[in-house]
Amino acid sequence: MKRLLSTFRFVFISCLLILITATSAWQPAESVDRIRAFTRDFEFDYFGWTLDAFWTKLSTASINPATYLNQNQQRKVLKAYFQTLSDTRDLEGSLEKYYADPLSDLDPDEKAAIEAELNRKKSELTNSAALAEAIIQDQISQSLDELGLAEINQPIPPVLFHATDLPKNLVISPRDVIRQERSVSLTTDIALIDEIAIESAVEDNTEFSALVVPVGGVGTYPTMVIQSGNLSALLDTVAHEWTHNYLTLRPLGIRYSTNQALRTMNETAANIAGEEISRYVLRKFYWDLIRDQEEKPYQTYETSLNFVNQNQEEPFDFRREMYETRIKVDELLSQGKIEEAEAFMEEKRQVFWDNGYTIRKLNQAYFAFYGAYADQPFSAAGADPVGSDVRLLRARSTSLAEFIHVISRLRSYQELKGLLHSY
Repeated sequence: MKRLLSTFRFVFISCLLILITATSAWQPAESVDRIRAFTRDFEFDYFGWTLDAFWTKLSTASINPATYLNQNQQRKVLKAYFQTLSDTRDLEGSLEKYYADPLSDLDPDEKAAIEAELNRKKSELTNSAALAEAIIQDQISQSLDELGLAEINQPIPPVLFHATDLPKNLVISPRDVIRQERSVSLTTDIALIDEIAIESAVEDNTEFSALVVPVGGVGTYPTMVIQSGNLSALLDTVAHEWTHNYLTLRPLGIRYSTNQALRTMNETAANIAGEEISRYVLRKFYWDLIRDQEEKPYQTYETSLNFVNQNQEEPFDFRREMYETRIKVDELLSQGKIEEAEAFMEEKRQVFWDNGYTIRKLNQAYFAFYGAYADQPFSAAGADPVGSDVRLLRARSTSLAEFIHVISRLRSYQELKGLLHSY
């Protein structure tokens, strides 16, 4: 039976290479294809990355090493992997500081030694990543089965991910309404000056607002996941992107780019699933390592810093401030006051900056991107009811599996509203 499932897995993966597309990072939109004139030299090569990742996974899965390790051995592998990742980042930081500081007193021989050690650590990281990822894939797969999200003990599609440097995402939105019109993935090493130049070129030559944003994962297959030294965050991201793969094979995911409401339904559902699956894996395999038994809400990228200004009597409430900002911006835009809305967003950006949230640019594209992640009551989605209705569907579902099975079949926001009214 195992051999049969293994054969099926690889046949299935091969089909997915043709059938599965990414989510927000590379969906086409013909009406705004002219922005490609500004991004073409910086666009990310998904085809090449996917082929490399696929063959890496194929070679590892052929021996399925995670199944030969007990839980203690698996923990040791992951601990070593995270330590190597931490060491690599420390060495990269040392070199970055050396190159950025013209007055650095680092001896050239010492610099060469750091570079040699960094190369050694990168090689070690590459060698250990395959096994570490296989272990996490296996643990999430077991959890999905127990949560009722698998078929014959196998999640469909199988959980496959590769931790890597991620592309940046150019998001554009009309200036008169907040709506993600298009997104284009840019190379992982694009310089900030080039990001700003692309944003300026788009805004100067089109009617769109533009912003280059970082992402935590991309729903390719295998999925692209940011390298993270935080186990909980890594599990969350892997489960989030697997959920996108699951939805892509069903009506909701197929229609991801149809409109903003469907994009919000997809991303909010994936956020909810990612959080719940991650918590389940932690309780199942790492219960003794969980220091705080209180379940924390999922944090999207822009709130992960959780900075608090020590000079304030009350903590700065990022979510509420961003929520209220979005409400006001939507109000101004609905009145046709585009310039006033943009001036207001810059004013609020300064407030966020002063409170420790280093938001480089706050505009319509910012809200179009982050507003789709509406799994919390107060967010960049503002008064948009889509996210709250997805949360309500989850609250009325008896389990995560029921929620995912139901929402995956929906084809529009109208269907979601009708379903909620039928309860």
